Amino acid sequence: MRDSGVISGVSVAHDRASVREIEAASSDDVRTVVERLLACDGVTEAFSLQTCNRAEAYVVTDDAADGRRALDDFAPDVRDGSVRYMDHEETLRHLMRVASGLESLVLGEDQILGQVKAGIEAARERDAIGPMLEDALMKAVHVGERARDETAINEGAVSLGSAAVRLARAELDAPVGEVDALVVGAGEMGTLATKALASVDVGDLVVANRTVANARHLAREVPGVSTAAGLGDLRGRLRDADLVITATSSPDYVVTPEQLDDAGETMLIDIAQPRDVDPAAGDIDGVRVRDIDDLETVTDRTAERRERAAREVEAMIDEEFDRLLAAYKRKRADEAISSMYEAAEHVKRREVSTALSKLESQGELTDEQRETVESLADALVGQILAAPTKSLRDAAGDDDWTTIQTAMQLFDPGFGDLGASDSAGPSEPSGPSIEFSGEPPEDLDREALEGEVPRRVLEQLSDD
Repeated sequence: MRDSGVISGVSVAHDRASVREIEAASSDDVRTVVERLLACDGVTEAFSLQTCNRAEAYVVTDDAADGRRALDDFAPDVRDGSVRYMDHEETLRHLMRVASGLESLVLGEDQILGQVKAGIEAARERDAIGPMLEDALMKAVHVGERARDETAINEGAVSLGSAAVRLARAELDAPVGEVDALVVGAGEMGTLATKALASVDVGDLVVANRTVANARHLAREVPGVSTAAGLGDLRGRLRDADLVITATSSPDYVVTPEQLDDAGETMLIDIAQPRDVDPAAGDIDGVRVRDIDDLETVTDRTAERRERAAREVEAMIDEEFDRLLAAYKRKRADEAISSMYEAAEHVKRREVSTALSKLESQGELTDEQRETVESLADALVGQILAAPTKSLRDAAGDDDWTTIQTAMQLFDPGFGDLGASDSAGPSEPSGPSIEFSGEPPEDLDREALEGEVPRRVLEQLSDD
């Protein structure tokens, strides 16, 4: 994969979209999304992220217009106002904000960082991560880790599970110690909800899961769980519970109105994505259904307490964003510079070989004389290409991608194949005829060019 391109992104998240809209945008799993995006014209890299609060996709293309076209069908069933399209720089900043927890429903929550890492691994399994996304995603992970290590952004942060418990405590009529609770789901979200319920000493605490072994493992892990069960008698479990938190990964409703017709006074909090509880269940007398949208009131108070830490993270993102953008610009310039030096080296080797052959025909050359010819050729390459090297770096710094692309076309490594030299006579110039003058650049990135530009050329540039 090339080391250049532009990243485009699309997001359907809780700040603009409802639970139903996020669910619609998450109809396919991340691997399917990545594969579909890679099949689009012009897409060289792809990444997707799906959580309870967001469904997002990112692509790398040479042209931003190709990226937008590839993402146009990401959420066809979601209203336009709920879909956010992002250009290259917006995407870079957004990924850092997401990984640091600034875009989460629960400000600073820790789950999102693990979810980003899981999305990266899923994309890597499809060979969808290349140089552009690698830099962007690794920077996002780095910022997320820095935010939690160096600020108080996640101090006292609540997960969706603990936010659900807070909401229940605020709305339930009975004291929490007298409430019998049921958690449906033993995955990551179910575990967090179970731990949150156990921490407030609810009455009877039951964990039900499709795979009973997983429910039993959670019961052993969390003190306070009284029973681990399957979903075979879910109706009976619902009837016995005052509070139910659902957090499965089922694509279909797990709790239906028919299962609740004799449940009595029951509060259900659905933190799953897609939703576990059929919304129609809320029409049953005595049954209250809450979902992720209802957790906003709980999490808003948490956000207020951590505004200072959030400002520190914002400053950190500004700093890391500038570093990443500068690195991308330098990489774009270096790719063109590498092509330029590779093309020049190709021509130089050919012409030096021709010159040495002619000199040999006039008399045997010493090693010193050969080195003199080689050094002369290296010096000429260094002096001629010094000015365009600096110009390309300046063009990258000024976002002048037209100049970069033109340079790539002019100095394509294959152009030297045109008009090969004839050893019987003077060679004709091959490729474009361009004259440059000036001093070698002081800031040539030798490490970035290593392997593309001959070592002796780099040494000549740095020594002159």
